[in-house]
Amino acid sequence: MSQKCLETYSPRETQAVAQAIGARCTGGEVVLLIGTLGSGKTCFAQGLADGLGVTGYVHSPTFVLATEHAGRLRLRHVDLYRIDSPEETLDLGLAEFGAEDLVGMVEWADRVPDAYPPNQLTVNMIDMGGNRRGLTLNANGEHHEALIKNLDLVSSGKGV
Repeated sequence: MSQKCLETYSPRETQAVAQAIGARCTGGEVVLLIGTLGSGKTCFAQGLADGLGVTGYVHSPTFVLATEHAGRLRLRHVDLYRIDSPEETLDLGLAEFGAEDLVGMVEWADRVPDAYPPNQLTVNMIDMGGNRRGLTLNANGEHHEALIKNLDLVSSGKGV
């Protein structure tokens, strides 16, 4: 397991970190986003989608629970905010996570912690006030570890 801790100073900078991760994806990745309301999960999701070549606006699927976007790879974006039990996730396509042509991304992933493959990238996000965010990236498995290698070069600390 590898861990990387970063701070970002603007929504654009948070998106840039995620975009760099998305650009490195080759298929089969599982990205789990954890954080409170306003911590930047959807902002991160938008950057990841951009790195995957998804066109169009990506929003949090809070009410529909899951959306799929076409890009260089398919992106299945799931939001578990409104989920109360693991049984409610059965029709969201989580079983397909890990497929070679798919990147799976889950907001509020901690609501159903045992629903994902063991190889994954978990991003814990903390609102540090203003536009500042703390990102702790935990990568399990060599494939996911490659996603966060050298990411400290992405965040300039200048709030681009």
